[in-house]
Amino acid sequence: MLKNIYNYLQTPEKSGRRLGLFRIFFCIFGGLIVAYLGMTLLAFLIPGEVKETAIISIMFNTLAWACTTTWIALSYTKFSAFLKVIIPTLIFSFALYIFY
Repeated sequence: MLKNIYNYLQTPEKSGRRLGLFRIFFCIFGGLIVAYLGMTLLAFLIPGEVKETAIISIMFNTLAWACTTTWIALSYTKFSAFLKVIIPTLIFSFALYIFY
């Protein structure tokens, strides 16, 4: 069963013109999660007051979300889109756990 799922996710789509529901879902919500985690980590790493770093993170969040969503949408397969969401999410989550 896992092999069938893996093969389904690894198979590129026949038409490059349509994204498909799987990649659209991961683009929107996965990009949002990765962008928020990245901006939260950025707020921890920038030296200064919490108010200033929070404002900077909020201002750049829309740009980060758009860039992340485009990066995920340009994936060749569904599996690569899945990995482009999972790997940065894990990295940012562990980094936030360490810094917090």
